[in-house]
Amino acid sequence: MTHESMGTTGQHYNDPFPGENEELDREGSGSGNPSAGSQDKDNNPRSQREQQNSQPEEDITMEDILASGEADYRTLHRNEIVDGVVMGFDNGDLIVDVGGKSEGIVPASELTTLSEEEKESLEPGQPIVVSVLNASEDNEGRIVLSVDRARAERLWRELQQKLETGEIVDCKVVGYNKGGLLVDLGGLRGFIPSSQISFLVSSNDADRQSELANLVGRTLQAKVIEVNRKRNRLILSERIATQERKETSKERLIEELREGQIVKGRVTSLADFGAFVDIGGADGLIHLSEISWGRINHPSEVLKPGDEVDVMVLNIDREHKKIALSMKRTQPEPWATAMERYDVGQIVEGEVTQIAPFGVFVRLEDGIEGLVHMSELGDTKVQVGDKLRLRVIKMDTQRRRIGLSVRQLDEPDYAAGEGEEESAEGGEREE
Repeated sequence: MTHESMGTTGQHYNDPFPGENEELDREGSGSGNPSAGSQDKDNNPRSQREQQNSQPEEDITMEDILASGEADYRTLHRNEIVDGVVMGFDNGDLIVDVGGKSEGIVPASELTTLSEEEKESLEPGQPIVVSVLNASEDNEGRIVLSVDRARAERLWRELQQKLETGEIVDCKVVGYNKGGLLVDLGGLRGFIPSSQISFLVSSNDADRQSELANLVGRTLQAKVIEVNRKRNRLILSERIATQERKETSKERLIEELREGQIVKGRVTSLADFGAFVDIGGADGLIHLSEISWGRINHPSEVLKPGDEVDVMVLNIDREHKKIALSMKRTQPEPWATAMERYDVGQIVEGEVTQIAPFGVFVRLEDGIEGLVHMSELGDTKVQVGDKLRLRVIKMDTQRRRIGLSVRQLDEPDYAAGEGEEESAEGGEREE
């Protein structure tokens, strides 16, 4: 028996089960019971397959062909974000293939977030992300899409992620109102409240509005602190971003700084006890006593916010992240060269700075004061702020003292004696 058999349709086919065919023939020929053979044939898998193969094929209609083609098209839904392929422009509108039954169209009004350069760079075959505005076909049989909305939705998702990760973002100031700054983040509008802006210094509303207006056009770094997609609410903080940057810079700077090092800085604020100075990402403190060699009552007598100064690093507390600075130690100490400018018998001028029971302190220059003992005042009546002409009657640079006299000012034949020594050492300055 060959491995070809005639089917019910009269067509020949190759038997795919030759071994099985021969075995069945043998079993059928060895049995004397025709009915048993017939029953075996009915139960035989090969016979069942032959019966199935011998059934006539159903006719396929044009509707079936169209239906099978439609199954390959993508079903789109309103507000869905999909990947598409640029097909070209049609009267300013962008035609995009999104795998639907018909092509999609992005009206020019939905391309506003694209710059002219970006529009010109769009070429057929280029991938693009769009949002479905209307899944139903328009009058021309096209699906309406939007690039602007797709970008916005993608940005909302990215900003939500940045809120969760704490990442700092760049934003451009595009406007302001009474409460703060309006900023743009790639097409999304955000808001930075005035309380979240670190460098506003004005206290009254008029000056603050002027400060905000001057920020329009600038790019700021800020941190996302609230994202509410449903309410279209996006709040950012420049203050938190600045504080975090400073903390990072401060840690790095503290590791790099060395005591005795002289660095440049900018005065950021003043307090009764001293001045705070930014020395490159970290604020250090200049104590009142370290601002000037001369005596001052408040830092504002010498400094103001924004001043650029040279400072010396006095101490670094790495555990508490504090930096002590000195401004006066970047300048020569006046007493170190006092002998070059003052001599016993010399006539000088000074200003009364303090009156004590034992005498009057007079400032000759910043950092150098002398004492006029009561016995050397004579009949002169003085008060703080008075300008006096005086004679130097004693010098002691090691102890940083100069003895002065009003009484001996007009004596032509001056010679230092015991009285002069007493006047120079008559008391300590009251602080």
